[in-house]
This record gives sequence, C-alpha cells and structure tokens, in this order.
Amino acid sequence: MTEHTEESGWLLVSVSTAGAAPTLRVQVWRKLRSLGALYLQQSVCLLPEREHTVRQVRRLLDRVRQQGGTGRMLHLALTDPAEERQVIGEFSAARDAEYAEVLERLPAFRAELAHERERGRATYAEVEESEADLERFRSWMGKIAARDYFAAPGGAAARAALEEAAADLAAFEQAALAAEAPTMDTDTAAPKAGRSRMRASEEKA
Repeated sequence: MTEHTEESGWLLVSVSTAGAAPTLRVQVWRKLRSLGALYLQQSVCLLPEREHTVRQVRRLLDRVRQQGGTGRMLHLALTDPAEERQVIGEFSAARDAEYAEVLERLPAFRAELAHERERGRATYAEVEESEADLERFRSWMGKIAARDYFAAPGGAAARAALEEAAADLAAFEQAALAAEAPTMDTDTAAPKAGRSRMRASEEKA
C-alpha cells in the first residue's frame, strides 16, 4: 500500500449552494478559482493537498454551511501515475494560460513608456502612474504564482518579462529625474558664490 503524504495527496471538494443566497455561489466560485481549483464537473473540483489549500477550503466550507449551503472535502491519492501526470498537466496548462495573458499585456505597458519618452513626457506624474500599473502586474503575477503548484513552464518567461518592464520603468524614472530635478551643481553654486562675495567685502572693509 502506497503511503499517503501531504505533498502527493489531493483534495476533492464538493460544494452545493442550493437554497442559499445567490451571492454565496459567486463567493465559492471566486475562492476556488483563486486557489487554482481544477473543476471535474459542476460543483466538484480538485486541488493539491497543501497546508494552505486545506486551511482555505476548510474556512470556505464553514462559510458555506453557515450560509445554508453544503460542502465536503475528501483527502485522496491518485494511484495511477499516468492519470496523476495528466491531472498535473491540466493544472500547469491553466497556469500557463494565465502567464500568457500577462505576457500579452506587458508589451503595451512598455510601449507606453517608450511613447511618453519620445514625446518628452517623462514626468513624475507619469512615473507614479506607471509604478501603479507595474504594481498591479506584480500583484497579478503573485496571485498566479501562489496557485502554480507544479511550476508551470510559462512562469519563467512571465517573470523575465516583468523584470524587463521594471527595468524600463527605472530608466523612465531616470529620464524624468534628469528633466525635472535641479542638479546638485546648480543647488550648491549660489551659496558658494555668496560666500566668496562676503569674503571680498570683508577684505575691503
């Protein structure tokens, strides 16, 4: 008999919101999708057994029951290696599709930075706006990575593209700094000149 461990185990989750408020169905769907659940059929899905997934599903089922729904979480093992590889492949394919969407949208962000620089609009306001956009990309990537249980191959390319976008923003910020911020030489020149004039006046006196 194969020993069941958390890393090799799976969770079969079944939820019914019949008779509960319509909003509960949306809450369940959003939560399970955020965990990266693989739906086998309506209201039945599969998740890798991890400390995080077990804790989150338990909380979800408690909420479902409190609001009039029903739910169940079963711990199981896939004993057929080929079947387990297929399931893992489906999880990774779902994450790759999400990484691909990030890769699809990042070029527009980088193109916008280049366009603003060409127009001479590298300003602090543009930097702030672009930083907010980049942070949204980072948050999005973080959410995908949290449910990427099997290191989907598309993740490396998406992370590299995000770092390239961050480098573009850093260069844009430097351009904005050069355009808007006074130089240190300009700041310090006036006081030095003033001190020289003061010494000259003292010598004459």
